[in-house]
Formats: sequence, structure tokens, C-alpha cells
Amino acid sequence: MSTSTGSWADAPDGAILLAYANGDVEAARVLSGRLLPRVLAQATRMLSDQAEAEDVAQEAMMRLWKIAPDWRQDEAQVSTWLYRVVANLCTDRLRKRRGVSLDQITEPADPTASAAGQIQDNARLSALSAALTELPERQAQAVSLRHLEGLSNPDIADIMNISVRSVESLTARGKRALADILRKHKSALGYDDD
Repeated sequence: MSTSTGSWADAPDGAILLAYANGDVEAARVLSGRLLPRVLAQATRMLSDQAEAEDVAQEAMMRLWKIAPDWRQDEAQVSTWLYRVVANLCTDRLRKRRGVSLDQITEPADPTASAAGQIQDNARLSALSAALTELPERQAQAVSLRHLEGLSNPDIADIMNISVRSVESLTARGKRALADILRKHKSALGYDDD
């Protein structure tokens, strides 16, 4: 493949990464131009700190260049792999932010809910399950994976075979629709004071 930028326009990320691994410096520039803005945006959303997000994006790209010689195009998409790396790096930084010394940790309370609390929790879960069935299938899937399963948007995008931006959109619309559906049950679910 020629190294001119125009010839890379339709090339898959994996092919460009392999070209870089084989010594094509232009391939690195093209792939960085493609992927860096997206991973920087992801890191900025997760960390809410531009400087930290830039550090994470740079670290993720460095990891990509390091694995380039071993990249297997048929096993994963470059962007999916990179999003996972960014999500993991951001999660590590968020955990460190929350880090406190053992002396500052108070004795944990008994996590067992009272009988009334358990009944209310079950009623809330039932209401949520019923409300999810009223959503369009893709919205319900995105909301469930994100907020019930705790998966990251890139993982959800990989699972649903859509873009991260689409995951964000589906999740946001789904959450708004759920709020509207559940609003009529607010009092019965013990949310009178909200």
C-alpha cells in the first residue's frame, strides 16, 4: 500500500497498524489522526480533567504502538482494543483519586437490608424490569448493560456492534424514557421525598 494519506482513507485500522509495525511512519500519523481524538474524548468524559485525559490518551497510544508488531487483524478491532485500554487506564486513575489511607476508613455498617428495605428493593427491581420492557429493545439493552451490568460504553459498543457515541445516545434516551415511565410509581416505590 502506498504511504500517501489519500490511499489510507479507506484502509481498516488494523491494516494501517500493521503498516506502521512494518516501518511505515506515515501510517502512525494517519492512525493517530483517526483514533487520538476519539480516545481523548473518551478519557475526558471519564475523568473530567483535560490534562489527565491527555496523559491517558498518550499512554493508550503508546501501548498501541508497542503491540503493533504482534497485532492480529482478525481477532479484534483496533478501536475496540484501544477503547478498552483507555477505559482501564481511566478507571485506575479514578480509583487512585478515591484512595484513602486505612486509618481514614470507618468500620463498615452491616450491609444486610432490613426486611422492609428488602421488600422495597425487590419492588424497585420489579418496577425497573417492567419499565425496561416498555423501552425499544436497543435502548433497554444499552441501559441494562451500562447501569445494571456495569459495563463500559466501549464494551457495550463492542457487544452491540455499534459506536460508542450510539451507546451514549441509546443510554441517555433510555434513561429519560425510564424516568418518565417510573415517575408515576414514584410514591409506591418510596421516592416521596425526591
